[in-house]
Amino acid sequence: ATLGKRDRTGKAAEQEQARVGASDGREISMHVRAMKIEGGCHCKAVRFEAEVPRAVEVLDCNCSICAKTGFRHLMVPHGDFKLLAGAEALTSYRFGTGAAEHLFCGTCGVKSFYQPRSHPDAWSVNVSALDDASGLEITVSQFDGRNWEQAHGRLD
Repeated sequence: ATLGKRDRTGKAAEQEQARVGASDGREISMHVRAMKIEGGCHCKAVRFEAEVPRAVEVLDCNCSICAKTGFRHLMVPHGDFKLLAGAEALTSYRFGTGAAEHLFCGTCGVKSFYQPRSHPDAWSVNVSALDDASGLEITVSQFDGRNWEQAHGRLD
């Protein structure tokens, strides 16, 4: 019997699904890095893009600087983040231990991302600085930054 084009396509998809299976990692990775986000500062001098899973955890920190600025942390591994414009516009600020490098736009003052102390291999992106977060499934977790050492020990 000759298979029609639709039948051949369906059969090929079934065979690929059977061959790939859930255990070889491809299916998981296709869903883990599911969407591109873009954002930046208010004056648009600083612009970035990143690839993130559709379902993300955002940390709501109560440390002295986050509490005053309303920064909500979306951790993005360095390799999944790209600064598109504005490296020269960024101003660095460090305090306390100096481990975190807070980066602000020198023109408008917005901190759209920075290098956190808690995740040295990732950028912390401010969810409020995203152009459109409507496609994200956000779960907010509290982070007790006022008691940083104890709170850091509880991070996954």
